Amino acid sequence: MRSIPEEIIQQAIIWRREIHARPEIGLQEFHTSAKISSLLREYDLEVHTGIAGTGVVGVLRNGEGPAIALRADIDALPIQENNVVDWCSTSPGTMHACGHDGHTAILLGAARYLSQSRTFNGTVYFIFQPAEENAGGGRLMVEEGIFTRFPVSAVYALHNWPGLPVGEVAVSAGPMMASQDNFFITLTGVGCHAAMPEKGADPVLAGAHLITALQTITTRRLSPLDSAVISVTQLQAGEAINVVPQTMHLSGTLRCLSQAARARCQTLMAEYVEQLARPFGVTGSIRWEYGYPVTVNHAQQAKILADAARHVPGITQVHTQLSPSMAAEDFAYFLEACPGAYLWLGADGPTPGATLHNPHYDFNDQLIAPGIGLWVSLVERSLGTVSVTSEDSL
Repeated sequence: MRSIPEEIIQQAIIWRREIHARPEIGLQEFHTSAKISSLLREYDLEVHTGIAGTGVVGVLRNGEGPAIALRADIDALPIQENNVVDWCSTSPGTMHACGHDGHTAILLGAARYLSQSRTFNGTVYFIFQPAEENAGGGRLMVEEGIFTRFPVSAVYALHNWPGLPVGEVAVSAGPMMASQDNFFITLTGVGCHAAMPEKGADPVLAGAHLITALQTITTRRLSPLDSAVISVTQLQAGEAINVVPQTMHLSGTLRCLSQAARARCQTLMAEYVEQLARPFGVTGSIRWEYGYPVTVNHAQQAKILADAARHVPGITQVHTQLSPSMAAEDFAYFLEACPGAYLWLGADGPTPGATLHNPHYDFNDQLIAPGIGLWVSLVERSLGTVSVTSEDSL
């Protein structure tokens, strides 16, 4: 494919830094949404707003060919930025610590290039999704019928990936990211004087045993081939140092790479909470907040996306067998509703930067050019202007 014009790349970097300076939490991305809409209209795209609240869809038609969708997330995180740069966050306690500013700028750059070049035959839907971070904007879009309103043959997304060098990408068939569910455990005993524990039933002691026991689920109750993580991350009990409290609360997160492992872990955790507490004279209950499903790439679309990446200037290596991440991603809802694939775009320069969700993180602008190039290559290869050979495979 042809290189992306430098003027478009530099403009996208400017957009990225402007968006970074005005971060907005999920479902409150009003300024970001307005900026995206204005730019899309400037490039003569049909624009739809108010989707899942603050979501935007730009439509670019060129001929009667098929349709595909490209998605970028637009929300920021509730983190105080610790960088010192000209484009630092101007919103206290809020920053783009996951690179959604970069994802948005890349998709805007691709929309601008394709609106001018028209090097495809069909329709491209540019989906700017709100609330990827915990609020489930992807689920909201699917529930509102985004793929009924904008029918496509496939949907694609990318995420910058610290830990993978610039110039390298990863896209595999099957699981790319884990499911994510939060659990809240309550252990109820009998409060008493700490000097006379026999007069009560200690939920703290039961909780200590439970935390250890839960780890045996992933090591002894699941197959070693089933990936799962159970992390207890919060403990709350007691108000006085000389009192055995009546209740203890434990909470944390469960991550799995298959629906079967997810269901199995949830069943076993409920059994452990109820049964392990009994010998201590304590009762236990568990409540779930069900989060994102497993992000599972469809095989055919993963092949198409990998091949598109191989033809992009600046992308030097395409990994198709990297291990999945146990982090979660609400693009999973899109992939449950429509064929598609999700790609990691390597972000590390010679000196690796901060990790995602870190107050020192900043999107690496070196990714703008290959990111735009990736979307352009995908559109051209999916919508008919570039032939795909039998050698194009994972």
